[in-house]
Amino acid sequence: MQDYIEVEFRTGRLGYYKNSNELSIQPEELIIVEVERGDDVAQVVHLSVSDEDMDIEAQGAKTYSIRRIANEDDLSKLKNIGFEEEKASNTFQSILERYPFDMKLIETVYQYDGNKLTFFFTAEGRIDFRTFVRELATVFKTRIELHQTTGRDEAKRLGGFGMCGNQYCCGSFLKKFNQVTIKMAKDQNLAGNLSKISGPCGRLLCCLNFEEDFYVEEAKDFPIVGTCVIYKEKRMLVYRIDVISKHIYLSGEESGIVELDLEQFSKLEIVSIPDIEPC
Repeated sequence: MQDYIEVEFRTGRLGYYKNSNELSIQPEELIIVEVERGDDVAQVVHLSVSDEDMDIEAQGAKTYSIRRIANEDDLSKLKNIGFEEEKASNTFQSILERYPFDMKLIETVYQYDGNKLTFFFTAEGRIDFRTFVRELATVFKTRIELHQTTGRDEAKRLGGFGMCGNQYCCGSFLKKFNQVTIKMAKDQNLAGNLSKISGPCGRLLCCLNFEEDFYVEEAKDFPIVGTCVIYKEKRMLVYRIDVISKHIYLSGEESGIVELDLEQFSKLEIVSIPDIEPC
């Protein structure tokens, strides 16, 4: 089996190519590659990607070739493409004014050979822009693609810094968005104030997903929230656990809040459900 290299296109799409000609390619280097409609420029992400690590969709796709490592002429052309993209953005905005729908243009990306022009935008709800696309194709005389993006996609494209002081995960190293749920926030005792655990995209922070496995594993040694126990001859309820500090918090109508460590809690009597009324 021949391994693939993984590349990222300027649109953010990932691609996989075999280095059949054994070119001396380095990470983060720009290369010219074959795509469905012509040639495009891409940046090398990984030099070795096995079949098992590839996207399922990519494994059955047609195999395209690597043309060459980007040379000085390619880099010079790439700089000029930036000016063309800026002009295309201005034209897009001018044409958009004649249409009844509201769209916010996020980014404009030309394919390296000019055979495709992609506009990324955000909008409220779905938009029927078929007539709009036809006019764009007439003006630019190339293949036009419009991609409606989400808040996370917008944050990834625009970039920025999170509350941690680092670049957005989605704009630096995160290649795919994983589902982040409110359960993860509850597992980590962070569900009290959603505004503090939401990113600029308006969605829950991606780092909640990164740390979820740790909290789930650590929580195996802790009681389930809602467990009833006898503490100083009174029934109390486990209402919160803190796996970082290794503490368990009990709540009772008459005793207020009691904080215990794992060793102290292990000495308490757990009251089984058939033996008690609801705590």
